[in-house]
Amino acid sequence: MGRLGFSTKESARLLLLGVFGVLILSAVLQAEQEGENLSGLSNNPDKAIFAVRENGTTCLMVEFAAKFLVPYDVLALNGIDLITEQASFTLPRNAEIEGKCGSTESEIHISWKNNAYVLRIYFSKEFREKGIEVWKISKVQFVYDTSETSHFINAYNPGKHTASTHRLSVLVTPAGRSYVCTAQQTITLISSDHQKGVTFSMYDIQIQPFDIASDFVFSSTYKCITDQREHLEEILPLILGVILGLAIVIMLTIYHFHLKLTANQPQIPRDRSMYKNM
Repeated sequence: MGRLGFSTKESARLLLLGVFGVLILSAVLQAEQEGENLSGLSNNPDKAIFAVRENGTTCLMVEFAAKFLVPYDVLALNGIDLITEQASFTLPRNAEIEGKCGSTESEIHISWKNNAYVLRIYFSKEFREKGIEVWKISKVQFVYDTSETSHFINAYNPGKHTASTHRLSVLVTPAGRSYVCTAQQTITLISSDHQKGVTFSMYDIQIQPFDIASDFVFSSTYKCITDQREHLEEILPLILGVILGLAIVIMLTIYHFHLKLTANQPQIPRDRSMYKNM
């Protein structure tokens, strides 16, 4: 009996130590991965900067201004029909951040107004043609509460709704680089509120969810096609002006040499009467 009692106590002790170990390990793991709001570093009042850090090193960083256009129902004046209104608002700079980093999957969760709004952006890596590795946004989810009256006024049947994308593949960027785009990028999400379309727009963007080499520092940039096209449109008049200027210089140079060559040649009289004595 004594040996059995000893074994029971020992088992209980080991179990207790195991529980404490799991709790401590969980706390440590949670402490190793944290989100930081760096929006105060931006001079743009509309831009937010969020970072996810793991083991004291930045593993995901996003910098953008964002706005939402969310349709919702209100009761018409006749008290019977429903009218669709639009709530328009921006992503606040004082939002709370959570995130998760991985080698091929990562995500960031941005919440505000006591979780009345939660934006979740999911990233993934994949190999494409010729073995080129890229990362992309693979999913966007937005949770919003129409009972939050600062944006949803007189909402009919208020409550929480979730808007999500399906089979998303946007902001495709070569691995190891950050995506940069000043132009607006718009994503449409389908809401659980009667399949309404929620518009999520980002602009003045720089994002990198993988392979950040230096803490709080983006890697080399990959410009979006829209920015590349706009840059080309800006410099095209300058290029044409340079080409035209060179063409004028070349023509003037050729004309100058032509005058020098013809100046030393004997001139033949044009009046035929001058040839009578020849």
